[in-house]
Amino acid sequence: MIDPYDILGLSREADSAAVKSAYRKRVKTAHPDTGGDTEMFGDLKLAYELLLDPVRRKVFDDTGYDPELADTKDLQGLVILETLVNEMILDEREPGSFDPVASMRRKLTDRIVSARFHILEMERHRARIRNHMDRMGRKPGTDVLGRMLKARSETIGEAIRKSETEIKTIEQAYVMLDGYAYELEITEVKDAAE
Repeated sequence: MIDPYDILGLSREADSAAVKSAYRKRVKTAHPDTGGDTEMFGDLKLAYELLLDPVRRKVFDDTGYDPELADTKDLQGLVILETLVNEMILDEREPGSFDPVASMRRKLTDRIVSARFHILEMERHRARIRNHMDRMGRKPGTDVLGRMLKARSETIGEAIRKSETEIKTIEQAYVMLDGYAYELEITEVKDAAE
């Protein structure tokens, strides 16, 4: 991911006039028609467009990702992490007294376990439906019960696929936490005998 501020040589507080001015100045030497580098020109254009779009700029400033260029999996992972960051901010415990990164990892793990358990339950229900369907005699003509059971089985299959996708998204959020550590304050425990 490119940093549009670095590419245009701007501070994060730059307004749209400063963005336009920096772009015009740098594009003169970067444009391929004037002997510039095609890749650099493309990066300048992307940086310019990102910083002039207030929504994209806000998302980039808050996350480091351009919503138009980022992988969908990363954006979905960001949505999950955003919720966890909000929970961390609202936690009343003193910073340094608990590890919010470890807490986020535990919450993500709990969500994955819960989703996998949910999948197992749905697979059990779907197997039961199929067993009923195999044992039920078919009514000639319109098979109302057969269609209803088949529709239920398909709905459960869709729910299973949705849960599997949710697990992948949660796993992506977990990967995005890689490399983070949190420094806890070490408090001395006084001996009760003193």
